[in-house]
Parts: sequence; C-alpha cells; structure tokens
Amino acid sequence: MIDLPNPRSVKGKQLTQVLVTRKSVRAFSGKPLFLYQVSYLLWACQGKTDVSSERSSRRTVPSAGATYPLEVFAVCGQGSIEGLDGGVYRYLTGAHALELRSSEDVRERLADACFSQRFIAEAPASFVIVADYAQTSGHYGERGVRYVHIEVGHAGQNVYLACEALGLATVAVGAFSDEAVARTLDLSMRNDPLYVMPVGYVR
Repeated sequence: MIDLPNPRSVKGKQLTQVLVTRKSVRAFSGKPLFLYQVSYLLWACQGKTDVSSERSSRRTVPSAGATYPLEVFAVCGQGSIEGLDGGVYRYLTGAHALELRSSEDVRERLADACFSQRFIAEAPASFVIVADYAQTSGHYGERGVRYVHIEVGHAGQNVYLACEALGLATVAVGAFSDEAVARTLDLSMRNDPLYVMPVGYVR
C-alpha cells in the first residue's frame, strides 16, 4: 500500500476560473506527473472530505443514500508518475492510499479497449471509474442504476475541475468495450467500468 500526500495542502486556481476554462483534451505530452497531483485528483474523484478522520465517511462526490458504489483505478507507465512504479493501482478511499494490483504498464491495452483511442496510451496516467451497481440498487431497486450514473457524472466533473486547477487536462471517455477494459484491469465480476479519464499535461 502506497500512502498518498495530503490533498488538502494543494493550492490551485479558483472555482470560477476553472469552471470557465474547463475543456476536454485529447493530446497529452509525456511529461511525468507529480504524486501530489495524482493524490489531489483521486481525492477529488472519490476521496473523503476529511482525510484525517477515520470515522468520517462523507466523500467529495454526493451519493444516493451514501451507498458509494464507485471505485477508481489508476493506470500509469514506468516513470510517468514521479515516485511511483508503473502499473495498475486501486484507490483506497478510506486510507487515501494506492494498492498495487499489477506492475504491468497496460496503457496500450487500455487504449485498444477504448477502440484504439491512442491518446489514452500517450497520457502518463488514466483513471478508470468503475461501479458496483448492487450497492445502490440494493437500496433503491432499478432506479439505483440511474443514481449510479448520476454519481459518476459528479465524479467525472470533479476530475475535470481538479485537473484544470492544477494546470492539467483530461477527457471523459465512454467509448470502450466493457469486457476488454475489465480484462485489462482484472476487475471483479461485480465491477462495471463507466469512465476512462486520461490525465496529463496538454501537448
């Protein structure tokens, strides 16, 4: 398990500014990311609002009934995130840490799974947001599926705004083979991929 820097210490642009300048980008440079940047982005996507409290469970993204069906996986190459080996990592919300799932650089395979959108392989990192629908539909029935989709929209927008605040860029990718993404990340059967969000500096 790799502990991440405290995201609350990061200073970025003001909300009004990032709302105006936010945009989708599909051309990324190979410049490596800093670990504090990755920490901040993961926290914005699915972190606890109070990372210092073990008892707090409230997250940066609203969730129907606080069911929190989403998880985030980080995919990166060797040397593409300063101080972090290449591979596939699972973000542990409660600990604000990363768990290594695979030491393989799967960015090319992830790009292939996204119907050969090559910019995904070129970005230093990608966040893959997955859902366990049963966590929410177990409380709300079929309507829970809609709530999960609403929630992933909140998470994706947070990543957009956090990227803009740090001088980075992203794009929300929904065009992919669910099965191929699941194989690439070795996801459990209960996890369905919803978004692939490559992150990096604009080329």
